[in-house]
Amino acid sequence: MSHSRAHRAALTAALAAAGALTLSACTDGGTSGGGGQTNFVSSNSGISTVAKGDRKPVGKIAGKTLEGEALDVADLKGKIVVINVWGSWCPPCRAEAPALVKVAADTKAKGVEFVGLNVRDRDKGPAIEFEKDYKVSYPSIYDPAGKLIISGFPKGTLNPQAIPSTVVLDREGKIAARFLGGLSEKQLRSMLDPVIAEK
Repeated sequence: MSHSRAHRAALTAALAAAGALTLSACTDGGTSGGGGQTNFVSSNSGISTVAKGDRKPVGKIAGKTLEGEALDVADLKGKIVVINVWGSWCPPCRAEAPALVKVAADTKAKGVEFVGLNVRDRDKGPAIEFEKDYKVSYPSIYDPAGKLIISGFPKGTLNPQAIPSTVVLDREGKIAARFLGGLSEKQLRSMLDPVIAEK
């Protein structure tokens, strides 16, 4: 087995384990605690949220964008950050792209920043084409091995367990909401608007 295959197998196993832990702890409309201290509620809409007092900070999410610029989500503290995990090869990612682009443009003046995490694209070319095709104006960190999904979202938090996944960070850089799978504009706004309204 090559080093690349072994690394990919280990990453897949780690993601599956993290996903299984979180899913097994989650109950619809109830609470879940990965470490006994993190509570989140899942609604029938598929949006999971965490009450303001129970939120945990996101881990380090930093790297080079598809365009080669340095980006660290920690530098966006004070703004609401929407993190979308996507890949150019992913049909639901293509389906949700217009909604993400529209809401990103509509909410920028309200202090909302969007950041993509581009995963499992072996080279940047298809991902850059995806951004051009869908007129994506916000940056995406190139993370082909998906390392930031594991290191950036502490155990017991609302972590991305699927591609696509979307996570909303509040102004303090804490994880406030998550949606697994492709989302619609209505779903994106319904997870984002309550965080925008927070004081």
